[in-house]
Amino acid sequence: MATVAERHPQNATGRFYVDSECIDCDSCREVAADFFGRNDEGEHSYVRKQPTTNEEIALCVEAMEECPAEAIGDDGE
Repeated sequence: MATVAERHPQNATGRFYVDSECIDCDSCREVAADFFGRNDEGEHSYVRKQPTTNEEIALCVEAMEECPAEAIGDDGE
């Protein structure tokens, strides 16, 4: 389960984030490419843009559920 204390600093401010448990599997970027990016230097994903519509939120939730490392968090803000 993702923890906010371990969130990567590249994450866009908001409810969704990726933490240090990310294994760079590309799953979130495949599911929600508009919202997740890759940090090439750190070899991990991060939230590059927060969702604003219900459809966008659903994509980010799907990405969170698909994450094999459980590295995507939702703090509900």
